[in-house]
Amino acid sequence: MMASLSRIAARRRIIPSSRWTTIEQISARPFSSSILHGINDEQHHHEHRFPVTTFTEDEMMAREAARQWARDVLQPVVREMDDECRTRPEIIQGLFENGFMGMEIPEFFGGSGMNFTSAILVVEELSRVDPSVSILVDIHNTLTNNAVRFWGSNELKSKWLPRLATECVSSFALSEAGSGTDAFAMKTTATPSPDGSYYILNGEKLWISNSREAGVFLVFANANPELKHKGITAFMVDARTEGIHVGKPEKKLGLRASSTCPVMFDNVKVDAVDVLGEVGLGYKYCINILNEGRIGIAAQQLGIAKGCYDIAMPYIKERTQFGTKLADFQGMEHQYAQIATEIHACEVMTYNACRMKENGLPFVKEASMVKLYTSQVAEKAASKSIEWLGGLGFTQDTLAEKFYRDCKVGSIYEGTSNIQLQTIARRIKDMYR
Repeated sequence: MMASLSRIAARRRIIPSSRWTTIEQISARPFSSSILHGINDEQHHHEHRFPVTTFTEDEMMAREAARQWARDVLQPVVREMDDECRTRPEIIQGLFENGFMGMEIPEFFGGSGMNFTSAILVVEELSRVDPSVSILVDIHNTLTNNAVRFWGSNELKSKWLPRLATECVSSFALSEAGSGTDAFAMKTTATPSPDGSYYILNGEKLWISNSREAGVFLVFANANPELKHKGITAFMVDARTEGIHVGKPEKKLGLRASSTCPVMFDNVKVDAVDVLGEVGLGYKYCINILNEGRIGIAAQQLGIAKGCYDIAMPYIKERTQFGTKLADFQGMEHQYAQIATEIHACEVMTYNACRMKENGLPFVKEASMVKLYTSQVAEKAASKSIEWLGGLGFTQDTLAEKFYRDCKVGSIYEGTSNIQLQTIARRIKDMYR
């Protein structure tokens, strides 16, 4: 764990701060539509009811650590990684060294020991610079790490959490050719041995993010196909296990530096102790963890929208046509005011979903709403930013065109927009019974 987040942990143990700190004192990054203040964790929970756009000092420091690292280390290589269609090893190493890969993993296991909101803020800030790196961090934290924390045995936690926090990239292996949105139609099987001491996995997963870099796969396979979805079981499978084959990365529209590959399991032997949780409950774990993951995708999309705004606004404030700054034309004012308003709405929805989750409140509807809406706003902000930049926006001289390509998948993965609408509608009907 790198110094930045370890310092937060040390300060948390030694100096319980009580002062307020504005984000303007910490960072001069342009877009922050909220009035964001740092507040003490104890104050947040016991003294007052603060707006959801306020954060504890620990959360603010985590956000600033991600922001600074993304600006200083990640941004200079974003274009090269997009062209190379790979995330450089030194960037992945930096994610681990900074503590960004073990955000909610307890310090006892080598993690940063922070909360869900802190993890989401890190995802947002990384996405503001490179959504490809952001999705690697998001999947690792909100899906794999949390699944192990929630349902892993003590043995699995001891085996994997230290590695997940410090050096081992994870991959969430769920989707297949015939089971995308209909995830539980999967064909991958996990045949138990006669004595129940191990399982043999066979099948092929498709569109698996982080698969090229993964040291471990969280694999969903059916241990009893006769029970249909109630046979689905989750396994933590070491990527070095014999019989695992990672195919060529897909050639994608966006998120090119993020590896997305088919993964084949050919008679892969997995010990029974590597079952995550209980046999046959994989479908429940999958549903629950993807609800959290949707908030992570929302943070990624919010970061994209802010990244676009960060590129376009300085340009239109400087660019002069007909003797007037572009930003001073009323028609332009209306456009960037509208986008700023929608970005702020995304902030409120995202941070509110985080707080609902952290406080043990039902958040399925809110997670679906925020994933749906942020994906729409990201597309709109990306498109508008290119228009505001004019011919420059249509070139690779800025990252606006990359954000435009990267954002589209937000309406597809971890539940399509239509699935989010269906989930929202179902919850609304339940409210009016």
